[in-house]
Amino acid sequence: MSQPLYLQLSQQLGYLTWPLFFCAFIAIVIILERLTLMANELLKRDAWLTELRKQTRSASQEQRQRLITELSQGRSMLAKGTALLISHGDQERAMREEILNLWLIKQKEKLQSGLKVLQIIGVITPLLGLLGTVLGLIEMFSQLGISDGPVTPSQLATGLGLAMNTTAAGLIIAVPAITMSHLLSLWAEKRCNKIAHALNQLNLWLEGFDQALNIGCDAPCGANAPCLKKSLNTAATDNNPQPSSAKLSESH
Repeated sequence: MSQPLYLQLSQQLGYLTWPLFFCAFIAIVIILERLTLMANELLKRDAWLTELRKQTRSASQEQRQRLITELSQGRSMLAKGTALLISHGDQERAMREEILNLWLIKQKEKLQSGLKVLQIIGVITPLLGLLGTVLGLIEMFSQLGISDGPVTPSQLATGLGLAMNTTAAGLIIAVPAITMSHLLSLWAEKRCNKIAHALNQLNLWLEGFDQALNIGCDAPCGANAPCLKKSLNTAATDNNPQPSSAKLSESH
């Protein structure tokens, strides 16, 4: 009678079966949850922004109200950020930038949630596998030491094979965890930068700059459209930083 899969793996992985199973389960849950979030975000089309970019007029009060009504049906991050921006359209530009900067930081944390855990799993699972290999070798040599018969190559091969299984299992878990952690982190960074750039354009559009929505990332800023400073990063790199209010971030 064939043994259940868990018992087979338990015999091959030894004492570290449960820790490796736990790490694998957590990694799979995080990866699936992050992929679902990414798929939902990518499937939500912001057609309203494409239509808005076709016009050259600055924002009117009637257009703002119509846009808020339209965005109330949208569920993408950009739609939510635009609704937040327009709802504070009567505030000064610096105040709107502060509000959106705080909102963007929260969205970045949401997009990168769980990725640090994936990185930790990617680091500790090879170490758990190596620990299992060492324990397996210790047990194998202990069994050989108490054996009265001669040591055959088949005994060594079997013992070493079982000891190496935990290292292989640790690497099988670590490689996808680290890979997906970096890929999802890159996507989250790119998505945040894209949202920040669109919100910068909309902020200038609310300020009365007609062509703001058509400004590209690398386009030079005119006198009536000052570039917004980067500030999504957590700390300034100046040797003598001076206290200043945070600005809405944008990657160029």
